Order: sequence, then C-alpha cells, then structure tokens
Amino acid sequence: MSLQIRTATLTDIDALLNITKACAKHMIKNNIFQWNENYPNCAAFENDIHRNELYVLVYINEIVGCVVISNLMDEEYKTVNWLSPDGTNLYIHRLAVDPKHQGKGYAQCLMDFAENYAIENNYRSIRLDTFSKNHRNQKFYELRGYKKLENIYFPKQSVYPFYCYERIL
Repeated sequence: MSLQIRTATLTDIDALLNITKACAKHMIKNNIFQWNENYPNCAAFENDIHRNELYVLVYINEIVGCVVISNLMDEEYKTVNWLSPDGTNLYIHRLAVDPKHQGKGYAQCLMDFAENYAIENNYRSIRLDTFSKNHRNQKFYELRGYKKLENIYFPKQSVYPFYCYERIL
C-alpha cells in the first residue's frame, strides 16, 4: 500500500470538499444526517489549514481522507465533564474517508496517526465527538478505547445530539 499522510494545503480544499460531500451523501443514504450543506465547509478547512491542523491521507497521488488534529477546545466542549484535566488534550474533527475507499482501514490509519502524534507530543488524551445516529462511528471509536461521556448539540447540523468521547493515552 502506498499511503502517505501530510499536512493539507489550500490547493487540497476542493478535493476535501468533494470527499466530505460524498461522505454526507453516503451517510444520508443510510439515514445519518450528520453533515449537510453547512458543514463541513470551505471556511472550516481554510481555518484548519492556517492553523496547520488539517492532515490528508494520500493514496497513489489521490487524496482519499482527512483528519483535523487540534489542541483548541471548541466552545461546545467546555461544559463536558471530561476524564482528564483541560490543557493537555488533542481534539479530532472532520475525520473523513471517501466512500469509494471506505472499508480499507484508512480511518484506522488516520486515527493511528493522530494517536501517535498525541503521544509523541506529550498530550494526555484525545477528545472527539460523533453523531448519536452514527452507530458505525460510535463502534469504531469504542473499539479503539474511547469512552463515551456526555451529549453536545450543533444546531446547524442536527436536532439530535453528538456524543463526546475521550481516550486517555
């Protein structure tokens, strides 16, 4: 397998939007209304790139997935009772693999990269959220050792909650 993970650039945004739109359609087809026309969007990816937090997974010169690895806590996370103290945590956002390439272990590869990055940079835990109706994602994170905590809401995305998860490293 010729896989590479690298920091994203502004020229990657069109490919990333195509992937996340394909993911949204794929999820909607499975009655998972997690992503929509408001999210993810170009502005979010631009911010991720300017903060050097967006990584892309490349397979034979094609971007097939992405993940954001950030040390910034979103406002929605501030009320959550996390397992570890704030300040030494990384946050995962916008993990996506093109539906044409799903089922090949690429999401595992991106999460392995994020977890290794966290360990190498002395972070204490990784925190994330996933949509309450996305049972596949929940199982994915739970099998990786993430503990389900509390619910948060993103009203522009869904009336349903998102579950917060954390894994102590």
